[in-house]
Amino acid sequence: MGKSDIDLVYLAKATHDDDAFAELVRRHQAKLRAFLVRLSGDHASVDDIAQLSLIKAHRAIADFRGGASFRSWLFAIAYREFLQQKRRDDAVTRISAAAAENGIQTGPASFDDISLDLKNALSRLPENERASLLLCDAVGFTHAEAAAALSAPLGSVKSWVLRGREKMRAMLSAPTNENADSVGVKTSGVIYAR
Repeated sequence: MGKSDIDLVYLAKATHDDDAFAELVRRHQAKLRAFLVRLSGDHASVDDIAQLSLIKAHRAIADFRGGASFRSWLFAIAYREFLQQKRRDDAVTRISAAAAENGIQTGPASFDDISLDLKNALSRLPENERASLLLCDAVGFTHAEAAAALSAPLGSVKSWVLRGREKMRAMLSAPTNENADSVGVKTSGVIYAR
């Protein structure tokens, strides 16, 4: 009779047995991928999310405590990865739509493709303001979610977002040359005038 999932987990943990983890992958990979396909409806990104989930599970196998089945633990990792990917995709869509709305060509949609002016202005913000602003305006977190992600008080996050927006408006409204037109960059309902 073959080893149970828990036996394989303990082998993988105690002896760093890659063959034991490989067997766990063989047992659960197809169902994990099917779950992600049904969840997202996007076959293109499913393989990446599944692979990243399995890599994270492999790296964190020592943290598995056995309170739940290995399968449910693995699927929880995959679900969190799916949510992270969805947030990134949604943020890219919002930033691209805002840029298009304001007549700015962004090319292929990705965080790496936001305008240089916006990147430069963001890089000049203090880290706490930049992180709060990106989480709330680009990723779509609520202030409470951003506070939890940053391990910061809610009031501080609200202040950082407000100050960050004001600084962004000021930096982006400064003309870069005499013929600069007055185009704004709008992100998640917030317009940063340029």
